[in-house]
Amino acid sequence: MPIEPIAKILFIVVVMVVGIAPLITWIERKQSAVMQDRIGANRADLAGITILGLLHPAADVIKLMTKEDVVPDGANRVLHLLSPLIAAVPAIIAFAIIPFGGVYQFGDTTLNLVGADIDWGLLYIFAIGSIAAYGTILAGWSSNNNWSMLGGLRASAQMISYEVVMGLTVVGVFMVFETLRLTDMAIAQDTSFRIFGFLNLYFGVDGWWIEHIRLPAWGIFYQPLGFLMFLTAIMAENKRPPFDIPEGESEIIAGYHLEYSGMRFGLFFMSEFIGIIIIAALTATIFLGGWVVPYWSTADIIDLISPFMGVGFATGFCILIHFSTFLLKVFFMIWVQMLLRWSLPRFRYDQVMSLCWKILLPLSIANIFVTGFILLLVKG
Repeated sequence: MPIEPIAKILFIVVVMVVGIAPLITWIERKQSAVMQDRIGANRADLAGITILGLLHPAADVIKLMTKEDVVPDGANRVLHLLSPLIAAVPAIIAFAIIPFGGVYQFGDTTLNLVGADIDWGLLYIFAIGSIAAYGTILAGWSSNNNWSMLGGLRASAQMISYEVVMGLTVVGVFMVFETLRLTDMAIAQDTSFRIFGFLNLYFGVDGWWIEHIRLPAWGIFYQPLGFLMFLTAIMAENKRPPFDIPEGESEIIAGYHLEYSGMRFGLFFMSEFIGIIIIAALTATIFLGGWVVPYWSTADIIDLISPFMGVGFATGFCILIHFSTFLLKVFFMIWVQMLLRWSLPRFRYDQVMSLCWKILLPLSIANIFVTGFILLLVKG
């Protein structure tokens, strides 16, 4: 078996799932503590060393693994067991098409920093996300609990509704970049565009400032409304606050995972936090240029370093810069999600549905028509 696919799988599992996902639980605790003027998690220690509370994720895992696994009377034992897996596995395999860098050439060897560089990559994400909804719905139904069933019904309505809007919000991105492949989207953003180029195009205005006042060709500048709507829809799809009505602790106790304990509950818990990483990585790739450094293209980096250290070293250094840039954007989007989570109160059920069908859906359709009209003007 080739080494490269194995290395990519190990990277996704070890770095993203085992490494960053537990770290997000610490980030959520500490960021909420800072926002609320508290100290935050700092009790778990090893030989008296707390390391700023970083041992709490490990303590959580140990606690969940040692807790009793309870299945309630009357529950469907098979579906009760499978539901957490159905929810967690799609969240993990979604990483397969997230590009952590570009395509690099080392002599005759081509290195592509993505697990599966498929033409329909974004559609793959939507398909996998729709499968995860079954885990939540079946968990509520199989638990033989009225509150769990109500949480499952809420989750089914919310997740299915926002899948429609989530797809429509990125149609404008498809139209601008003319591709569904995530690596091609990021490569298309490895440049910049003139802010006032339309003055030269339509009115013949010329000047040095028209050529030099530029913005990175990122999706967020082409589709600002699409970015806001996509982030809203995909956070609702992940059932994170303020869209956590399927759990609704103050209303339905814990919703669909009320009857779960031990590592089965841990799988639901983990799938939501892995979903945060997926949201951050996907948003960074589509709207924030992915691994791209603003105003500094891949060719610029290699051309700058290669005269001194050689092309091979320059390419390797470029990979390091790109991967670090991508991680920085991912952590920024994680911070944004946590900021929204601890700033906004939970919506009511009717407000969540109204936001989807009465606001986001019409706006996403209007955004498609406006984008098409602008593209027609620009490209003729």
